[in-house]
Amino acid sequence: MLFPVTKHENQGQSKMKRTAIKLIIVAVCLIDFTIGQGLQNSPINYKGFVRIFCPVDKYLEEQPKNRVDTSMKLTLLRAEMNRITTIEGPPLDAYIVTSDDEHQSETVHEHDRRREYITGFQGSSGDALVTMNKAVLWTDGRYHLQADEQIDCKWTIMKEGREDVPTITQWLINEFNGRRARVGADPKLIPAFRWKLWEKQFENTSVSLVPVRENLIDNIWKVGRKEYSSLAAFVLDDKYSGKPWQEKIKQVRLEMELSSADALIITALDEIAWLFNIRGSDLPYTPVLRAYTIITYGAIHLYAPRNKLKRSTETHLKMDACYHADCVKWHNYTSFWYDISTMSQAWNTVWLPAPCGYAQGASAEIFFSIPREKHLVKPSPVIHLRAEKNEVEAKGMRNSHIRDAIAMCDFMSYMEEQMDYDTEGWDEKQVVRALDEFRLEQNLSRGLSFPTIAGYGPNAALPHYEPSNICRRIGTDSTLVIDSGGQYDDGTTDITRTMHFGIPSPEQKDAYTRVLIGSIQLSSLIFPDDLRTDQIDVLARETLWRKGEDYMHGSSHGIGHFLSVHEPPISISYLGGSANPSDCNNIRLKPGYFLSIEPGYYKDFDFGVRLENIVEVVLADKPKQWGKNYLKFREVTLVPYEPKLINVEMLTSAQRRWLNQYNRRIREEIGRELKLHLKVRAFNWLEKKTRVIPERGPVNMDFFLASHSNSLIHENTYQILFSIFILHHLCRLLFSISR
Repeated sequence: MLFPVTKHENQGQSKMKRTAIKLIIVAVCLIDFTIGQGLQNSPINYKGFVRIFCPVDKYLEEQPKNRVDTSMKLTLLRAEMNRITTIEGPPLDAYIVTSDDEHQSETVHEHDRRREYITGFQGSSGDALVTMNKAVLWTDGRYHLQADEQIDCKWTIMKEGREDVPTITQWLINEFNGRRARVGADPKLIPAFRWKLWEKQFENTSVSLVPVRENLIDNIWKVGRKEYSSLAAFVLDDKYSGKPWQEKIKQVRLEMELSSADALIITALDEIAWLFNIRGSDLPYTPVLRAYTIITYGAIHLYAPRNKLKRSTETHLKMDACYHADCVKWHNYTSFWYDISTMSQAWNTVWLPAPCGYAQGASAEIFFSIPREKHLVKPSPVIHLRAEKNEVEAKGMRNSHIRDAIAMCDFMSYMEEQMDYDTEGWDEKQVVRALDEFRLEQNLSRGLSFPTIAGYGPNAALPHYEPSNICRRIGTDSTLVIDSGGQYDDGTTDITRTMHFGIPSPEQKDAYTRVLIGSIQLSSLIFPDDLRTDQIDVLARETLWRKGEDYMHGSSHGIGHFLSVHEPPISISYLGGSANPSDCNNIRLKPGYFLSIEPGYYKDFDFGVRLENIVEVVLADKPKQWGKNYLKFREVTLVPYEPKLINVEMLTSAQRRWLNQYNRRIREEIGRELKLHLKVRAFNWLEKKTRVIPERGPVNMDFFLASHSNSLIHENTYQILFSIFILHHLCRLLFSISR
């Protein structure tokens, strides 16, 4: 990653400095790779991996600008680990800090970023472990480089995904080597399944897992901590939700009856928001209310801060004088922990959410609060009810993606135009800022569905790269991967496109085309309704496998309706899957499901390609046979691909036909909207990107990619026609007023 160069620096010195830094980073990566290869013969590497610019005394001046000094924080945390009154027992030998909040959310509010506070690492995934003399961070392959730049040299990095990397429990057992050790963690933040796994792995060892209910990070984090949002929750109208919340409660109670459960505890914030048709501002990018819910046959309990509930929300939930089974009783948010202990005495069976895809289930503390013999551990019934969008939700998803396509086409045409004018090029953060502005201008927009990803060149090879203060300029010799999405009153969007502003190399075209073929093969599948999702991943990867390549992420995820951009239970991935049909990761698709299709290609330190569309599962035009319906996918994302990156000769006739049909839909549905919104530049750009290609035989792509000499005439013609259209209606309006 290059450091930015100011205008006042000497260009020659700047170039030499950048080159030197690149060589150092490459050398470190090569050393890391060599060490890793050498360690494959040994079972586990407990020492971690070579760090960039560590130790500090050797590279004092070259420390990355976004590296955080955690010396004082570690000193304070270790003091808390020794404080007997805090931990209510003997001192701790180690303390675990995960990325979770109390609701096991995928992304957490800034107030709850405890792992980020103690490490300085800003990635969304990772676990920190602190002993009296060591500090260790585990994170996955998306964030290895980012973690190395952001955490100081006091930390050891464990690169998850490598065979020689120990788990937290393995590291602890090896570290204390038979000596008795107490390892603390906050059970409100740790999912119950993970806590149980750790306890099992510590069996018959000298290490014991200790619940520490007074969070040690909270005790030392006194300065600069963000407060929770003060914005109140709001009601999502039935014209967007498609179903009153009372109907959803009936469905949930029916599921409880079928499972013989007396009570259901719901902790996931997006499930609560969907269930009650309310939305909020308590998580970044996911419109939810911070709350807990308990449902029985005779009552509905909602635990939330009072200031979060406006009068309109109270009326919506029938809170006034609530004494029957179909109204919502409000309780203070913190009363939840007392109530589940007391209420559970009257229950025989309590449904506690188990993990399911992106949903991690309830926390260990909730499991501790209810007698074990009363546990019914199953994925929340809301997960499957929510995944199948009703007709109103499905229509909203389609409409929101049309508006999102308008924003994307407008932005992409604008950026191409600006790249032609600006010889210096944009940087990655400019891309993010511009695209976010285009999206926020759309009707019914409620913000972004996740932080916009924009990676150019080597950064495009990092699947979840987010531009920081140190980012790359966009050039003309590599690919730019843009992964972004929006929240709208009627839906959630997620799209990835790969752009190129010069002449692509044969290797880049080959990679892009293979990814496109994988997307087409999966998108055009017609399949019986008893097919499992893990059985179709091969279609997206087959062309890459033929070249000996793969991508280390799933090919698909479910998507919510004005909710989480990653929504369980839908996932298409052979990675870590099982053949068990009851497995949450291997479900059978149904009409009304919305999911992504997103194959990718990543060449380390060079370039990347990813293409992502959202599709809807619909009935195929095939007769029912042997009791099975046939299903297919219908594209909801309607944004052109980049023709200059497509090697058409690699496409079969069927794949060319699919691409032509997809482009025709874009011209008809999005082109019409662009004309109505008078977006001439975007319309002309779209027409150029969606030209029909012959379904058979060789193709002269120079002809299809050429900028016709009369394009300016066409643009002026549209501008004149639009002007005449506006003047005509103004004249009619003035005439009617004068009469």
